[in-house]
Amino acid sequence: MLTVLVGLSAALIFGAADFLGGLSSKRISPINATVISAFAGLAVLLVAALVIPGRWSAEALFYGGLSGITGAIAISLLYACLAIGPMSILSPLTALVSAFIPLMAGAIRGERLSILGYVAIGIALVAVVMVGFVKDEEAVRPSLKALLMAIGSGAAIGAFLILIDLTPDDAGLVPLIANRAVNGVIMLAVVGLLAFAGLFRSKKSAPKAASWKLGLTFALICGGIDATANALLLLGLRLGDLSVMSVLTALYPAGTIILAAFVLRERISLTQWIGLILALIAAGMLALA
Repeated sequence: MLTVLVGLSAALIFGAADFLGGLSSKRISPINATVISAFAGLAVLLVAALVIPGRWSAEALFYGGLSGITGAIAISLLYACLAIGPMSILSPLTALVSAFIPLMAGAIRGERLSILGYVAIGIALVAVVMVGFVKDEEAVRPSLKALLMAIGSGAAIGAFLILIDLTPDDAGLVPLIANRAVNGVIMLAVVGLLAFAGLFRSKKSAPKAASWKLGLTFALICGGIDATANALLLLGLRLGDLSVMSVLTALYPAGTIILAAFVLRERISLTQWIGLILALIAAGMLALA
């Protein structure tokens, strides 16, 4: 029961971070928002590590650092495929793959659930697709390039989950600190390369000071919230199975959708409502299993 509650909480908080990241990206660009949020999350984790005990080891740093690389790949591919579109297909596809990869890894490692648990995971996977699906009458079919990038992003997210699960139980927040440090450095390098390339291109109008300040604020809050979600994810992996946590956290679009509905007054479609209800049903079944 506790694992399910932690997993659902992590998913909703991940969704909230994505919501704020989206608001920030509109004002200061996706890459700038990603870099700022990465280092903001690192600062939060370093402070939290002073309170939460954890053993610094080569294993924790190694797997945590590797997960930072997969995280950077996942973000880059996700932004790239969503820019091509359509989001209504590519977003749930990414979430589905991100759940499926660790699910298979858990099965290979010998994780076993009851029949009720497997049925619940099946329902949750359906819910992932339905929650992330946004009806768009004008949406075109995704290109092969966009589909491959969405699958690649989902696989990279799945790899992140597997790598974090491989970290030592006594590592505390150390793997996440390594993750954020590596992720931030990689994205900062990307920003540097783009800035260098920009010297040879026509200059675009810079965002207004007020817009930049608001975008910076959103990015900083996003980083702190995302770090919290990752800490909950790590806790859930310590308490329960990789397969269960991967499916629960793949419901992260629900948090984004709920916030968009309340804050931006965006309409939740019937398909998404059904997906949210199925997600709750699946969570209840997993708790019983």
